Amino acid sequence: MNITHPGFQVPSPLHLPEDEVHVWRLDLEAMQSGHERWLKLLSPDELVRASRFHFDRDRQRYAAGRAWLRNILAAYTGRDPAELKFSYSRKEKPSLNQPENNPVMFNVSHSGSVALLGFTRRREIGVDIEEIRANSDLDAIARRFFSGCEQQDFFPLPAEKRVPAFFRIWTRKEAYIKATGDGLSLPLSQFDVSLDPGSSDALISTRPESTEAGRWRLMEIGAGTGYAAALCVRGRDWKLRSWTETSD
Repeated sequence: MNITHPGFQVPSPLHLPEDEVHVWRLDLEAMQSGHERWLKLLSPDELVRASRFHFDRDRQRYAAGRAWLRNILAAYTGRDPAELKFSYSRKEKPSLNQPENNPVMFNVSHSGSVALLGFTRRREIGVDIEEIRANSDLDAIARRFFSGCEQQDFFPLPAEKRVPAFFRIWTRKEAYIKATGDGLSLPLSQFDVSLDPGSSDALISTRPESTEAGRWRLMEIGAGTGYAAALCVRGRDWKLRSWTETSD
């Protein structure tokens, strides 16, 4: 579903049922012209984070992504986007300060000029997106971080198929550890994901608790040409809705 909101207007209110997962894809490159407008929505700590980027392009992309996050969360919660407050876990996973009886949960990822924003109600969520690019270090990274099962599937592939396969595996693993909130403190070799293209049930096994895999749904999601992306959400009784924003 493709929708555009001229002047950065998100429909409000937005309805987020407990059995739905909403994912927004943002073209940050197309939003650069609204940079001054984005900055007005950011908190002091977000402005500090933006200032740490060396290149103007990266600062503008960060500001656009955070402003959109605030506007979409405001539409889900009925609050003023500039007044939203965030907390960060010990592993730096962000959450919205809000009443606990009906919480909106979210996760964000960006790579290149694209950002993904995922939203749920009462469900842990992780999203990851990566720009697919050839790199001579991919095999070494796979040997270090992929599980034995994943390596058995990955290394027999022809060289030309390894690059997209690497990013399918990597985004799926990142989405899972972001959803759990453990970050890289959870060894990436401690669980197995599928490298099958288009998989909608990509978490194969978890260790040492084997039943943990059945508590999550991990799936590939479309992110556009040149990108790989994955979504992981607690529970299996939900359906996905997605939007694409392409301009300001």
